[in-house]
Amino acid sequence: MKPRVLFVSRERFRLPLEGAQKRKWDAVSSVVEPRVLAAAAPGSPTRDERFRLARRTPVLDGPLFYLLLPWRIARQLRDFRPEAALVQGIHETVAFLVARRLTRSKTKTILDVQGDWHEATRLYGSRFRRLLNPLNDALAAPAVRGADAVRTVSTQTTALVRALGREPAATFPSYVDAAAFLERPPAPLPERPRAVFVGVLERYKAFDTLMAAWKLAAPRVPDATLHVVSDGSLRDLLTPDVEWSPRLSAEEVSAAMDDSWVFCLPSRSEGLPRVALEAAARGRAIIGGNRAGIPDVVEDGVNGFLVDPDDAEQLAELLVRILSDRKLAERLGQGARRTGEEWVVTPSEYAEKLRRLVACASNSSKS
Repeated sequence: MKPRVLFVSRERFRLPLEGAQKRKWDAVSSVVEPRVLAAAAPGSPTRDERFRLARRTPVLDGPLFYLLLPWRIARQLRDFRPEAALVQGIHETVAFLVARRLTRSKTKTILDVQGDWHEATRLYGSRFRRLLNPLNDALAAPAVRGADAVRTVSTQTTALVRALGREPAATFPSYVDAAAFLERPPAPLPERPRAVFVGVLERYKAFDTLMAAWKLAAPRVPDATLHVVSDGSLRDLLTPDVEWSPRLSAEEVSAAMDDSWVFCLPSRSEGLPRVALEAAARGRAIIGGNRAGIPDVVEDGVNGFLVDPDDAEQLAELLVRILSDRKLAERLGQGARRTGEEWVVTPSEYAEKLRRLVACASNSSKS
């Protein structure tokens, strides 16, 4: 019998699943019986045999999601009766612990630490979120210490957990779709130099620094272009000369990377940059922020360069350097491909790591 596992996160899903998401959850379903509590993408159905998604509300979408989350979890604890729950984030884990107490459930909880929880209110969304800094920071200790097991994704997230007196039960990267990014050989660099950014348009991704750097770099490499993929609160910083794609599938992101010379992710905070691993798998040089989990992936001068996320001039210099030197971009891209081959796992390999983690939590003696 496969163990029943409840997955809880703020991630947005679009049903029915397609492409990378379908491959991931089909693999996960081969080793556990999953039930997923998360959020629905606009226009998506809110449930199927595996998913229970919260519909987006016109106002106060985030606060309402978290306010109702303990009751949504409690319902699944009563109806689905999972043996374990993999809960992404400290806020979601606190909600789970509340629901478990209310229902007197014995479900083991695994806190999934994907990044630095301190930055959730400091580098994301509007300035008013920063008023929640004290509350945000206070939730970390009960979440980390109250979980039956903790999973981390990088040296940075492991250090955060250890600082609160816990040792991770497992450390492995988030799912990277091997089919979309690694199974094909790297494409030759396109004729025209191009940089690509994939990530939410928020301060923690240093998108403000990227746009300031592009204003400095673009006149020096007049043939080069910048492609920005995703959306966020800083979309107003986009300029007319920048190509913008609010949303792309995994396969379309892979194609966008193939159409570039360099992938740019100057983040101020990252647990482990999954999208940088995807760029590496496609054999593209990476310019990454020199903070948090990015140096786990980017080796300066080997597969890309590290940059201060607050230094637009330094970022501009690196963009100009790569976008004006095809041989350099190709050499760094070859190093990046080797990195991708080392890090990326198949869906079945990811599912097996997950199965072991659930088994570890289920055998935990922590109450």
